[in-house]
Amino acid sequence: MSTQTDTAVDSSKQESKRILTGIKPTGIPHLGNYVGAIRPAIQSIQNSDDEAFFFLADYHGIIGCYDPAVIHESTKIIAATWIACGLDPERVTFYRQSDVPEIPELAWILNCSCAKGLMNRAHAYKAAVDINTEKADVDPDQGINMGLFGYPVLMAADILMFNATHVPVGRDQVQHIEMARDIAGTFNHRYKPLFTLPSAVVDEDIPLLTGLDGRKMSKSYGNTIPLFGDPNPQVSPEKQMHKAIMKIVTNSQLPAEPKDPDDSALFEIYKAFATPAEIIDMRDQYAAGIGWGDAKQALFDKINSEIAPFRARYEALMANPKELEEILQMGAEKARRHSRKQLDKTRRAIGIRPLAKLK
Repeated sequence: MSTQTDTAVDSSKQESKRILTGIKPTGIPHLGNYVGAIRPAIQSIQNSDDEAFFFLADYHGIIGCYDPAVIHESTKIIAATWIACGLDPERVTFYRQSDVPEIPELAWILNCSCAKGLMNRAHAYKAAVDINTEKADVDPDQGINMGLFGYPVLMAADILMFNATHVPVGRDQVQHIEMARDIAGTFNHRYKPLFTLPSAVVDEDIPLLTGLDGRKMSKSYGNTIPLFGDPNPQVSPEKQMHKAIMKIVTNSQLPAEPKDPDDSALFEIYKAFATPAEIIDMRDQYAAGIGWGDAKQALFDKINSEIAPFRARYEALMANPKELEEILQMGAEKARRHSRKQLDKTRRAIGIRPLAKLK
């Protein structure tokens, strides 16, 4: 729609930033999550005056997870992880999506302006349909719920509720930001220019870590290294991490044989935690034939030196969920100062407003 940028503020033309990041509470955070999302997100706002909104996307979590215990426990684990790793709830607005009821209401309003054809083109929905199409005598929409189909609209509501200007995402999520822009533009043109058109922020320099088996580190592959370990009183988180690192697959080269660091998952992960000088030194050790056991121990030592200071805070938060709940409720109240106003403007724009003033 050619008039969209004429009826709204395009975030790409703004100097001030309002950054928004959503975290889906499913599973246990691993090193790939830390390197690819947690650490860069926290670092990006530490020395910045930009406004920042970080939220636990629990309504997104229930799209594909039907275990209430997993959603509940994962919400606690992920909230504790972000706080322990340095996210300052005083500096940012840190909240749980479900504590801001204006968001799903806005999602419904946006649904009523969003073309179904736009949702038909969503990558996640198309992928699910393609899987069904490959099967004989199976309806293309079998097993696909409306949460998956309308996921981009709820994501748009998350973003547009706070008029976020910049949304850090992986490349696979860029389409959703483009859809949010389209949805905002349609509403702004049809009713009133209320929503900023957000921009996707993709950091091409963030490494994608390799997992224990040589594939991309992912919960779906079961090849991850937990950041703070699985809840297991028998084995400490530090020992769990050490054990996992020792399982990383390597080739059969013997000690003293020169090794190619650029063909090593160990070296790839090491680079994500080491300084430039340390990387050069480790590259020299590979050329000199460092043994795989020694290389794994060096990797553990390097990772542990960065993660260990966070563990005490994480364990304290996990043992005191009341503190976590207080942090999230404080964030929800901050978030609702924005959302109440934005939803009221949106309602009035579509004609849902009081018929008359009452004394």
